[in-house]
Amino acid sequence: MAIEIERKFLLANDSWRSAVYKSVNYRQGYLNSDANSSVRIRVSDDTAKINIKSATIGAQRSEYEYDIPAADAHELLSTLCHQPLVEKVRHLVSIGKHTWEIDEFAGDNQGLIVAEVELSAVDEVFTKPEWVGLDVTEDVRYYNNQLAKHPYSKW
Repeated sequence: MAIEIERKFLLANDSWRSAVYKSVNYRQGYLNSDANSSVRIRVSDDTAKINIKSATIGAQRSEYEYDIPAADAHELLSTLCHQPLVEKVRHLVSIGKHTWEIDEFAGDNQGLIVAEVELSAVDEVFTKPEWVGLDVTEDVRYYNNQLAKHPYSKW
């Protein structure tokens, strides 16, 4: 079973911007998002993927992800995925042995910026940079599948 372990945080300031080594644009939509799982289609600058993730709340969830043809992904996003789509730029920042993913949302979630760090264990110790703010790992409002249903602009 594939397991994702990550912590999610709001940001305390913008000082992370000077440490970004790569940024990638994402458009994603959900075919399904219910009490058990979510099924997501995601297109980036150079890949298209389908992702199945358990709807578990917290730092650890089951996750499966597979490449799909870009043309299929674009068609799924425009015809079968729930609207609105989630649009964001993912900025990558390296801190110690971890890569922080900072998602700067656009569209209906404009103004929201969230940082995530993937861990190898739930209790793994990691360095929190000074720009990391409130831990929102347990707050479902910040999960991308929820942002598709209840965009940040409507909070």
